Amino acid sequence: MPIIRKLFLILAALGLAVPALAQDAVQTPYWASIRASEVNMRVGPGEDYRILWVYKRPALPLKVLRLKEGWRLVEDPDGAQGWVLARFLTRQRTGYIRGKTPADMRDAGRGDAKLLWRLAPGVVGVLGDCGNGWCQMSVGPRKGFVPQDRIWGAGEP
Repeated sequence: MPIIRKLFLILAALGLAVPALAQDAVQTPYWASIRASEVNMRVGPGEDYRILWVYKRPALPLKVLRLKEGWRLVEDPDGAQGWVLARFLTRQRTGYIRGKTPADMRDAGRGDAKLLWRLAPGVVGVLGDCGNGWCQMSVGPRKGFVPQDRIWGAGEP
């Protein structure tokens, strides 16, 4: 009986280790977004490394470039790169309006569709499907289509 109990405990421990290993088995690069209200970007993959940036923008899209033991090397919309803890990221796709002028949000994925809103540069929203150069996007209760070339976080990372 004690041998069976030990075997069971060993198998249970291995079962808990597999999800942690699977977390680092993801192909990079990929898109992620900030899950927390405040996240530190560090110069290296550990809490002993210096903080480069403190993000206070939940849902800000980030491009994940590398994985290392619960840490992710990411790039933000301004091109800054550093390490963040994986637990502060989510795979929810979001987009960031880039450029110096507002981006049109229309009621269909066409340039001649009805204009619904103008999104200021830096606005963040949840992305839906993209196709034919347009992406569905939700910014709070506002929903519509935005040109894909105006969204950082759309398309292939």
